[in-house]
Amino acid sequence: MRKEELDTLLTSILDEAPTTSDINFTVGKPMQAEIDGQLRSVGAALGIGALTPFHTETIALNLVGNDGRGLRHLLNTGSCDISYHLPGRARFRVNIFSQRGTYSIVMRQLPTKILTVDELQLPPVLKSIAEEKVGIVFVTGATGSGKTTTLAAVLNEINARHAHHVVTLEDPVEFVHPHLKATFNQRELGLDFDTFANGLRAALRQAPKVILVGEMRDRDTVEIGMNAAETGHLVLTTLHTTDAAQSINRIVGMFELEEERLIRIRLADSMKWVISQRLLPKVNGGRVAALEIMGNSLRVQEAIVHGEAEGKSFYEMMEQGEPFGWGTFDMSISRLYKRGQITEETALAYANRRAVVKRNIDRVKASRGEKTSDIEGLKMDGEYRKTLA
Repeated sequence: MRKEELDTLLTSILDEAPTTSDINFTVGKPMQAEIDGQLRSVGAALGIGALTPFHTETIALNLVGNDGRGLRHLLNTGSCDISYHLPGRARFRVNIFSQRGTYSIVMRQLPTKILTVDELQLPPVLKSIAEEKVGIVFVTGATGSGKTTTLAAVLNEINARHAHHVVTLEDPVEFVHPHLKATFNQRELGLDFDTFANGLRAALRQAPKVILVGEMRDRDTVEIGMNAAETGHLVLTTLHTTDAAQSINRIVGMFELEEERLIRIRLADSMKWVISQRLLPKVNGGRVAALEIMGNSLRVQEAIVHGEAEGKSFYEMMEQGEPFGWGTFDMSISRLYKRGQITEETALAYANRRAVVKRNIDRVKASRGEKTSDIEGLKMDGEYRKTLA
């Protein structure tokens, strides 16, 4: 297989499934496209059935191409991350990995258009992040939950408002930002720097106002990120955590026990926002984002420094911070149900506290005149009352 044939194959898959988010090549299965979180077989019209080890190895070698670093990583560590450009059609973030002696490939399609906060229907409070001057903003969530898309929307706000120098450190570069008011320098892991920690150290000497770090993967990157925030930079980054409370605990847990007190104090001062995301299946197909948002306040700082306590949990603070645009996942999920975007089953499946979401759902049902319980036909037992008398 030559590169031209691979490009024809990928084009055929995208023509067959235009809303594809990921393309999956696994030995023993046909080619698959992920649509709205579900895998679907594609390529039957091309006469390709279950893939063989030869198929996936050939595709992998064509994707790697002349990327010597990627090939070394694949051979030495069993996996590699690369980017691939399908001319005139799409860009992909690619992970190639070995499993049971064969290669598997997952290609994540990268959007070419940068959507705004309004177009993504994100809470307006995210626009205020563009006005922050210093500190760290964490966008957290599982892989594929839209973290990079949200950060791109925030950077787009900065780009439209401020004449700042923005340096991004990414793996790989996903959204290519035009030069509007801001000046962008976008660096890719493996091509322009070797590790996030080293890239972040170098960025501090490049006179940026805003630094995007693709992921806080280790202690060194977190420590340098806090240094950057403390020395007058705005740092935007991601974490693979499920909610705001877990994000704080994850960062603190990267350091030794004797360092915990100091790290908590530094984090309380430097953290500005924690935005957590989950993508939920919509009623009529597609997915919609549920967001948990926590800003910084004296109460939040106290909870970071001393830990959560009864009546002083991050969950309660986010509930009480609703007038400032804060909110829990359960509040966001309840709003999505009220708008009719998700079903009751989906709302309860993704809730943090099911009792809270169930109570909110019952309120919505009651306001619509719908039943809130399956219990019917209850009546007073008159004979029982006579017996008691």
